[in-house]
Amino acid sequence: MPSEKKISSASDCISFMQAGCELKKVRPNSRIYNRFFTLDTDLQALRWEPSKKDLEKAKLDISAIKEIRLGKNTETFRNNGLADQICEDCAFSILHGENYESLDLVANSADVANIWVSGLRYLVSRSKQPLDFMEGNQNTPRFMWLKTVFEAADIDGNGIMLEDTSVELIKQLNPTLKESKIRLKFKEIQKSKEKLTTRVTEEEFCEAFCELCTRPEVYFLLVQISKNKEYLDANDLMLFLEAEQGVTHITEDMCLDIIRRYELSEEGRQKGFLAIDGFTQYLLSPECDIFDPEQKKVAQDMTQPLSHYYINASHNTYLIEDQFRGPADINGYVRALKMGCRSIELDVSDGSDNEPILCNRNNVTTHLSFRSVIEVINKFAFVASEYPLILCLGNHCSLPQQKIMVQQMKMVFGDKLYVEAPLSSETYLPSPEKLKRMIIVKGKKLPSDPDVLEGEVTDEDEEAEMSRRLSVDYNGEQKQILLCKELSDLVSICKSVQYRDFELSMKSQNYWEMCSFSETEASRIANEYPEDFVNYNKRFLSRVYPSAMRIDSSNLNPQDFWNCGCQIVAMNFQTPGPMMDLHTGWFLQNGGCGYVLRPSIMRDEVSYFSANTKGIVPGVSPLALHIKIISGQNFPKPKGACAKGDVIDPYVCIEIHGIPADCSEQRTKTVQQNSDNPIFDETFEFQVNLPELAMIRFVVLDDDYIGDEFIGQYTIPFECLQPGYRHVPLRSFVGDIMEHVTLFVHIAITNRSGGGKAQKRSLSVRMGKKVREYTMLRNIGLKTIDDIFKIAVHPLREAIDMRENMQNAIVSIKELCGLPPIASLKQCLLTLSSRLITSDNTPTVSLVMKDNFPYLEPLGAIPDVQKKMLAAYDLMIQESRFLIEMADTVQEKIVQCQKSGMEFHEELHNLGAKEGLKGRKLNKATESFAWNITVLKGQGDLLKNAKNEAVENMKQIQLACLSCGLSKAPSSGAEAKSKRSLEAIEEKESGEENGKL
Repeated sequence: MPSEKKISSASDCISFMQAGCELKKVRPNSRIYNRFFTLDTDLQALRWEPSKKDLEKAKLDISAIKEIRLGKNTETFRNNGLADQICEDCAFSILHGENYESLDLVANSADVANIWVSGLRYLVSRSKQPLDFMEGNQNTPRFMWLKTVFEAADIDGNGIMLEDTSVELIKQLNPTLKESKIRLKFKEIQKSKEKLTTRVTEEEFCEAFCELCTRPEVYFLLVQISKNKEYLDANDLMLFLEAEQGVTHITEDMCLDIIRRYELSEEGRQKGFLAIDGFTQYLLSPECDIFDPEQKKVAQDMTQPLSHYYINASHNTYLIEDQFRGPADINGYVRALKMGCRSIELDVSDGSDNEPILCNRNNVTTHLSFRSVIEVINKFAFVASEYPLILCLGNHCSLPQQKIMVQQMKMVFGDKLYVEAPLSSETYLPSPEKLKRMIIVKGKKLPSDPDVLEGEVTDEDEEAEMSRRLSVDYNGEQKQILLCKELSDLVSICKSVQYRDFELSMKSQNYWEMCSFSETEASRIANEYPEDFVNYNKRFLSRVYPSAMRIDSSNLNPQDFWNCGCQIVAMNFQTPGPMMDLHTGWFLQNGGCGYVLRPSIMRDEVSYFSANTKGIVPGVSPLALHIKIISGQNFPKPKGACAKGDVIDPYVCIEIHGIPADCSEQRTKTVQQNSDNPIFDETFEFQVNLPELAMIRFVVLDDDYIGDEFIGQYTIPFECLQPGYRHVPLRSFVGDIMEHVTLFVHIAITNRSGGGKAQKRSLSVRMGKKVREYTMLRNIGLKTIDDIFKIAVHPLREAIDMRENMQNAIVSIKELCGLPPIASLKQCLLTLSSRLITSDNTPTVSLVMKDNFPYLEPLGAIPDVQKKMLAAYDLMIQESRFLIEMADTVQEKIVQCQKSGMEFHEELHNLGAKEGLKGRKLNKATESFAWNITVLKGQGDLLKNAKNEAVENMKQIQLACLSCGLSKAPSSGAEAKSKRSLEAIEEKESGEENGKL
């Protein structure tokens, strides 16, 4: 595409095609030929050269074109040996003739492919009036609106205005544009017309606005979803929201409301259409944000034990600079609490005038009074979150000043202090819900003896302890300090104890006791005992703090410890960078309340999970994440960059963070010298084995030979992603949202082997044809238990086969429809119906409900192409029906095996001892038992979810068939019958659920 002119209308596409360009022609025999393609001046045919054919044969009539597909979505592309070397976004196919033969082409860039696809679709849809666009270009809704804007600003009514006025007017309409760029565009237009005056005509104003304010990628999208119009009506918008954006329960009135709020022209608002400028505004609005709005409020179960949540935690909260020289600052607490932090640190020492203080012991010149700090904490404790706040108390005070601390905390916090003694009858900590608006003190505690008024406890000075451990003469003994009973009594459910080993902890540690681990120690344990660390953290709180070696206050990678289930990973909030980005991004979910529920596989009492897993997680279905980086908007120059002036060469990195098996990174190509609207148009695919622990980080960098410089980033939990076309709001290095700086992306989440998740993620894709994988149960070595688990082998295979067969059938129908793998079933049915309805709008098939399932029956003889599609459709319905009808029976068998196995859980060690299992063999048997229970529970849940998805698919297919006109007669009787069938599917499903309950 010519870089000097952007595509902003159908006529721009037609002009480009008439000028012609080189495309690669792909043949089924794996050969690829370079050919020069042009569109005839009369818009009637497409021609290419050189060719061995006659000139009249090396052409394709526009009237013969049936369909234009973007991407590698024909048999030729799928079976071509070189297909992997062809970019998905540069490929397109033209299907023509009664047999739907394909002309398969590859452009030099995604831009060029989009121009050909948009232009050809426009011509095919307007084949009866091929010259309409030539006349109507100046009468489109957009031009009519721009004329009214110009006329309103043209006070004199002369049809011209000063350049300054025109520049200001465009700035008002699009505040992101730079004034210098607008003036340059006017100069270009005036120079092309050899004008000497700087006054601007109406035509020049419209031309400048369209070239400056049209984002080609948004224009191509609008043309695609509007069926080749230059605007969207309510039906177009409804289909876009349902099929692409994953919005459920959308109505025409809701779409009209969106149009009224975002369309810029009065005429558009009244007539109910959304032109390119309003559509661009809508896509940039919070309604199209990549972050799921449901996660902007508390959306998780908050009644689980405290140990089942990740907790937003700060290290050395009183610092706003590095820990070596930085002064103590009260703003450290304000910042952390406003960011939803739920665990903060107070290192308290003796001060003068009998007043405890907080200070950095490497910089004692500045200190804070303890009272002033807790008053600020009391003020901001529950501003960002109502859930409990943990005060990690580092006590270095004498007994008299400890008592003053207690008095001040009781006076300032009052009833908010949680001092209830833990109940020995309980086995888990209270929930965040139960502890709402409570302040919990973490610290050392004296033995529960009413006669003891003071006593010695080990010192809580983590930095000093680390220094002692690193010293040559360290003998393993910890420093002791005196603790008064009053301060000890403030500690209830977060009593600090020393970690020895997991075996001792699991036997003797109380649920209200918690251990703190240095980064180094936690890393060692995570590497040596990953499964034990996860199991330990099911019942007990663990706190991990950065190494004392980090004198620059750099941050550890929190993901390494979240993978082990560690709840409190303390971060240096004062130090921005990739690690803090991960932490901030992670705690955006669940309403930013500072508590995030861990995956069930890390909470269930009997479950197997290893933090170091490098493959599929038992009982969890891997997902495929498809990300298309389309474009960027308004990238700023990197801070401190001076070598290249205002020019930047941006590229985008996509990082996946999670368990080791999921960690991955890919990058786009570099776009040279474009910061305003660089077009990337590149698609990436990632396999995610444990979605609940995964995060995606988008990073934009400036490609420079000296060293790539940071432009912006955005980090989001996998579970918060919204599917469809989304704008990603980029953050600066210090974490601030940058105004108008965005990435435009497309997101799709699908099942790895062919099926999708329910509702907004019910999409299907094939990630390469693989041998079917069955999750195997493990042999425990105890015959009684192994015999029970053997009964589950056949139901497990049945469950996996049913899910995979249904998913593969969905993939097959999509491939025959020529849709990209991430398309929704609704899009699939729309494409299918277009093939099954004749040119005079008569359907060749009819929707027939058999036992409440939507079958399609031919209304006479149909071509082989249609027979093939109907056979694939029938297979999809049959596989879905089989799954719906058999799922409950198979699931019941799996659940029964799980229950029978769990009856031996308490006696597992005794049974093992009787069979002579001990030490490592007994541990292996316990691990295998947990693995099997995890597999059974996970596969049972997956089958249940697959049934729900299949039921939802049947409803959506029936509705889509009705809306596409694939019913014998649109009579009220037929509609009523179809409605009853839909209700029957719903009633059948709810009846089965109630029966289970």
